[in-house]
Amino acid sequence: MEVVAVDIGGTHARFAIAEVENGRVVRLDQEVTQKTSDHASLQLAWQAFGKTLDRPLPRAAAIAVASPVGGELIKLTNNPWIIRPALVKERLDVDSYVLINDFGAIGHAVAQLGLDHFEHLCGPDEEWKKPGSITICGPGTGLGVAQVYCCKNGDYHVIETEGGHMDFSPLDGLEDAILKRLRRTFTRVSVERIVAGPGILAIYETLAQIEGRAITSLTDRQVWDMAFEGKDDLAIAALDRFCLSLGAIAGDLALTHGPKGVVIAGGLGQRLKGHLVKSGFEQRFVAKGRFQSLMKSIPVRLITHPQPGLFGAAAAYAQEHKA
Repeated sequence: MEVVAVDIGGTHARFAIAEVENGRVVRLDQEVTQKTSDHASLQLAWQAFGKTLDRPLPRAAAIAVASPVGGELIKLTNNPWIIRPALVKERLDVDSYVLINDFGAIGHAVAQLGLDHFEHLCGPDEEWKKPGSITICGPGTGLGVAQVYCCKNGDYHVIETEGGHMDFSPLDGLEDAILKRLRRTFTRVSVERIVAGPGILAIYETLAQIEGRAITSLTDRQVWDMAFEGKDDLAIAALDRFCLSLGAIAGDLALTHGPKGVVIAGGLGQRLKGHLVKSGFEQRFVAKGRFQSLMKSIPVRLITHPQPGLFGAAAAYAQEHKA
């Protein structure tokens, strides 16, 4: 059957038609991406997507949202939209739906996608979908975290988490300075304040302060562009520090989950691909004292599928409605 897959983040909402069968995704059409700021609600964005097609929308929805899922009202973490699950069928004119956390959806994608949709980053380059846990984390507008538990019979279970909101733990003097700067604004500084898209700005401004340079008014997107273009030495240094911190946090999550593998995902994941392998990401990932040998044994991969959130949302629907 066909479903409308939806992936709603802090900045963008993506839509695509998917075909599912026997608990798996068998087809995912080209996505349509909309800015969440262009629409007042999911219903209006849904209707705008419908107008791009030359046929009626399927009467099933698979919706991944950047927020904890549960209760009578879902308010997205970095997005003003509000979703009331009790009204989804009525507002979207569907007969069935699934609502899942966005990184829960990534978990389903990790479980169902083949190895050709992953790129090796560090650790042993070997089979990793063994019975046990896989940790998924990825920076975007926020920092998403999830787990996939792979069973011996080939089944799997996705565990949604809010690990991106655990406390940030600095590991050197520079990170002490970043934390101190962020505490001027936030009473509690979570890891996503540093290793998510907006976090690059705090890193950049801290480096500028240390170097005695004037702090100009920039957005995090401008800093990212300068870093990837290699046109600003402070932005490049901020990017390097971002990769270091991401490695440390991914390693902390691996220790917590005890996984057989780690997957880096998120909106920034693929843009960081060339930088992670040549940065100190791996060194920070394994630098866990007495557990360094264990950390070296964990395969770490980057998911390269262009739309894992949409694929995963459809996979979640397929699993819930399989015969």
